[in-house]
Amino acid sequence: MSDQEYETADVLVVGSGIAGCAAALGAARDGADVLVLTKAERPDGASTDWAQGGITTTRGDPESLKRDILAASDGTADLDAVDVLVEDADEAVEDVLVDTLEIGFDSVGEGATDDSHDGGVVTTDFDYAREAAHSEPRILHVDASTGTHILRPFLHYLDSHDRVEIWEDTAALELLTHEGRVHGVLSDEAPQGHPIYAGTTILATGGVGALYTRSTNPEDATGDGIAMAALAGAAVEDMEYVQFHPTAYAGEEPFLLSEALRGEGALLRNADGERFMPDYHEDAELAPRDVVARAVDRERERTGEVVLDVSPLEFEAEFPDLAAKCRDQGIDGEEIPVAPCEHFLCGGIDVDEDGRTSLDRLYAVGECSRTGVHGANRLASTSLLEGLVWGLRAGSDAANRDTDPEIVEAPELRNSDPDLPERFATEKAIRLKRTMDESLGLERVPDEVARASGVLRRLKGEVDAYIRTRTARDLYELRNASVTALLIARAASENDESKGCHYVVGEKRGDTEPPKTGPAND
Repeated sequence: MSDQEYETADVLVVGSGIAGCAAALGAARDGADVLVLTKAERPDGASTDWAQGGITTTRGDPESLKRDILAASDGTADLDAVDVLVEDADEAVEDVLVDTLEIGFDSVGEGATDDSHDGGVVTTDFDYAREAAHSEPRILHVDASTGTHILRPFLHYLDSHDRVEIWEDTAALELLTHEGRVHGVLSDEAPQGHPIYAGTTILATGGVGALYTRSTNPEDATGDGIAMAALAGAAVEDMEYVQFHPTAYAGEEPFLLSEALRGEGALLRNADGERFMPDYHEDAELAPRDVVARAVDRERERTGEVVLDVSPLEFEAEFPDLAAKCRDQGIDGEEIPVAPCEHFLCGGIDVDEDGRTSLDRLYAVGECSRTGVHGANRLASTSLLEGLVWGLRAGSDAANRDTDPEIVEAPELRNSDPDLPERFATEKAIRLKRTMDESLGLERVPDEVARASGVLRRLKGEVDAYIRTRTARDLYELRNASVTALLIARAASENDESKGCHYVVGEKRGDTEPPKTGPAND
């Protein structure tokens, strides 16, 4: 054994969004000592803090939510996984968000109190919203800043928990494995690497937005957990299904314009002032995300611009946070320029109903995992719910296994190359993003995907050469981004069927006519 200093925990959680927080809570409730490791400098470094629309419930009708999830996925969602989600949904929301954290979800009447939920979430005075592809209003929200209002109280609650410790601004670089079992991670707390050993390890590292130029994710969403798990031999699935949100601000600094706006009546218009969505789908603005995103993209190409017209609703009164953000960008009217923007990865590390991966003692929850709930396309406002439900299940399951950490040999990282060009990581990241934008965006051309794979393989090789002699977080993030990008490209190249987020066209992008009024994926 080396003489490296190390840390131990019963359960190690990597990531501090709603999934990581829920996993920490689930494990601590079952008696485990939990260490939460996050490279975020909280709280806005976690994707949950950026979530706007809300968190869906079943509102007492799990079969209705199940039907909507399956329809949005074009029939590709895993039925068993969807059953887990809808059966656990209301209890998890009420237990954690309403009773434990006392989140002040918007209510329809003045003076509504937390004890108004006698008998369950479905009997409250909450102001349930409806979003695209939902057949009824069932989404709990706080204005259009729901993630912020959930995550910050969650982190504060865990701070005061005597079984939970949180390390901020600390990245996991590699999984520590021995004979097919995961024993923790190697972190960047020391230049040579700082081992953290745990009985069980739960990855909750979020998505892949940093792989694209325009994203609604934080800048450090580089696919870390997916890459570390894949490099350690864990199974990944459905990586081709990268969801693009149809309505992000089209300016240089994109921000999400919640689907709740369209749920309340906002309309999409092209540069000619025409409302175009009824020509693409019978549900118009409330069609599944993949349909709306491609329609917006095509209308932007055809007419030059698409705007979200918020004049049918009381924008300032109903969505004050979003209205303020628009005013900050100089948008004073009722038409907001929008464009599709990378939003969510529907695939990831393959897990079962308790978040267990194919590697012993390794779990994954939240956006880095592939539960099967989303299939080829995610239904709006199911991501926070999935993170909450699977986080609780994984945390509890992890705490009830043998949680004694086993100390195994950990690699010592080298830091012997002081001559790394200062802009190396930045320039390679730009190259990676450009490749993903051009070849693995809303529409995919097989030949372009193949060329992109070659570019990404070369880029990964260049990064690997530097990592062998230097420890730097941005290099490891770039390594993880290149691995994850390759996984997306590989999955896209192996799937020639257009489903949901994965839309295959012919010799060039845009040479296939968009679907007109009809099912989500004609």
